[in-house]
Amino acid sequence: MIYIQRTSPKNEDFKQLIISLDKDLAFSDGDEHGFYNQFNGVEDVLHAVIVYVDNIPASCGAIKEYTSTTMEVKRMFTTTAFRRKGLASKNLTALETWAKELGYKKCILETGKRQPNAIALYTDAGYTAISNYGQYVGKENSVCFEKYF
Repeated sequence: MIYIQRTSPKNEDFKQLIISLDKDLAFSDGDEHGFYNQFNGVEDVLHAVIVYVDNIPASCGAIKEYTSTTMEVKRMFTTTAFRRKGLASKNLTALETWAKELGYKKCILETGKRQPNAIALYTDAGYTAISNYGQYVGKENSVCFEKYF
C-alpha cells in the first residue's frame, strides 16, 4: 500500500532519506558536491512529504518559499529499491498540490545535468527548462525548471 505523508524536515524518516540522498549526490556531483551541498540545508524548509510503501519510507521531497508566488522544490529522492515504480511522480504531485493549496502560482527547481532520471521526471511532469536562477547562475552542471499551476 502506498501512503503519502505531509510532514516537516524534522521527521526521522525524512532525515534518514536525506542521508541516503546526500550519499548519492556526493558520488554523482563529484568535485562540485561541496558547492551544491551548501544549498541543501532544510533549516528554512517547512513542508516535506514522504511516500511510504507498505510502511517503508521510499521517497521524499520538500518545498520552500522562493518568492511570495513561487515555491522551490528541494530534496527529491527515491531509494534504489523503489525506483522506477512511479513514486517520484507521486511525490512531486503531492508537493505541487501542497504549494497550490498554500496559494503559490508555480514551482521552480534545480537539478544536475548528471541526473538524467531527474530531468526526465521533471519534463514528463510538465516542467519547462529556464535560465539558471540564484546561486545556480553560471553553473555548468545545473539545469533549472519551472512549472506554473
